[in-house]
Amino acid sequence: MSTGPAGGGYHTSEDEQILHRLGYAQELFRAMGGFQNFAISFTIISILAGCLTSYAIAFNNGGPIAISWGWLWVGTMSTIIALAMAEIASVFPTAGGLYYWSSKLGSPAWGWFTGWFNLVGQIAVTAAIGYGLAIFSTALLNFWFDYPNTKEWTLLTYSVVMIIAVVINLFNVRFTSMLNTISAYWHMVGVAFIVLVLIIVPDQHRSIGFVFTDTLNNSGFSGTNFGSIMFWYVFGIGLLMSQYTITGFDASAHLAEETHQASRMAAVGMYMSVVASVVFGWILLLAVTFAVPDVEGVVAAGSNAVMYIWQASMSQNWAEILLLICCIAQMFCLTASVTSASRMMFAFSRDGAIPGHRLWRQVGRNRVPQLAVVAIGFLAWALMIPTYWNAFVGYLVGTSIAVIGLYIAFILPVILRYRIGDAWEPGAWSLGKHYKWIDPIAIVWVAIISVLFMLPISPAGIPFKDDPGFNWDVVNYAPVTVLGALLFFGGWWVISAKNWFKGPVRMGTEEELEALEERSLGQFDLPTEGEPA
Repeated sequence: MSTGPAGGGYHTSEDEQILHRLGYAQELFRAMGGFQNFAISFTIISILAGCLTSYAIAFNNGGPIAISWGWLWVGTMSTIIALAMAEIASVFPTAGGLYYWSSKLGSPAWGWFTGWFNLVGQIAVTAAIGYGLAIFSTALLNFWFDYPNTKEWTLLTYSVVMIIAVVINLFNVRFTSMLNTISAYWHMVGVAFIVLVLIIVPDQHRSIGFVFTDTLNNSGFSGTNFGSIMFWYVFGIGLLMSQYTITGFDASAHLAEETHQASRMAAVGMYMSVVASVVFGWILLLAVTFAVPDVEGVVAAGSNAVMYIWQASMSQNWAEILLLICCIAQMFCLTASVTSASRMMFAFSRDGAIPGHRLWRQVGRNRVPQLAVVAIGFLAWALMIPTYWNAFVGYLVGTSIAVIGLYIAFILPVILRYRIGDAWEPGAWSLGKHYKWIDPIAIVWVAIISVLFMLPISPAGIPFKDDPGFNWDVVNYAPVTVLGALLFFGGWWVISAKNWFKGPVRMGTEEELEALEERSLGQFDLPTEGEPA
């Protein structure tokens, strides 16, 4: 918003004109530039979080080859998906993002299912990020203060870091925007430092052959190389490390209403965050894998695999330094994920889709949806309660739910856009004719991973299997959670929601939207876009 030359008039910026055309008033504070928009997605992807905290998933399911080549493959597929989404974000730069896109390109039903998959995925990825931070933080505290490194104490640590992330998100968006800017530089400099340390300090390094060709299957399924069909399946499970890490880039869309020149910057921020993460992440993963001291020790370390590699290949002091760098980066990541998820919940509630929507759509005096922030924090915390019984499986399943929920939500509007074909009216950023090959590849890949990551992760996790005996501790309960959520909001749609959910709801006429914005300026007593903070 801005005032006229004399300070007494009122007019809307180009961003607000676009937002008005989409039916909404400027309720959130538009304070982010293009780099900050890129930074929040780059921060949520967080190569110093996901690919390190879930390193053991790939190492045990495929081995070094699932890390080196698996990362590049998944990174390529994720970039294609981000490009397909970016074109849509340019046309619809709203906080609702994906569900708004599906509602407008398809119908309220498409929007309903997209929104709920997105919300489930947002909660799950926030939970997985937070628990990964808890794993690293617990290990660091164990080094410093002999803090118990057990699953029970890790869950306690998780509770504390989640509270911190929620509290930070209660502040004005200028503060979280500043943190995201710092985070982007912290990640890039941190990766460079860790890579240099891992090149210089260890006395020995693994061979190129080990990093790029060695395989490992510690899942319990048969097969030790690609000559076995079952090993291809195990390798697929190992891709979860990469696919889980490269999520959350839809944050650029969810923060569009708080970004200047959003029609272009949200699109660019979305795909550039993925490209930057793929490049920096690959360099980081190669450095970690070249430093592997012994395979048996890494396997035995479980979810603490990276900590073991650093401590055994260098020293505890070096491990502590690198862990501290990662923990700070992961705190940035968790905070940004809460920001993004709360904006999605706010926008979905704004259109009446969530129980208690009148609460979650409320905006505080600092124009932050504070109750939505608290709700996201609590739901993400609750999702990780099963880690009290089995930390590794609980974390793996949390990442599976995140990937499945988010990527289904990512691809539904892409399917609708592809269906429109050449009749598509582009925004400030467009794929042009390239959508004809980009969209189908994105659709097929999401279909594959949505099935793959709901399948058993161990023979003992297959119900009714006699040898080895069935064990609830290693069951992949992602299908129960994802399908349970689908039955919940699918059944809700059939029984009730189809009669009242009409998709995005206009907040008023152009004049009413401007009047609402003027009242907001007076109510919140915040600077306009043309004034200093």
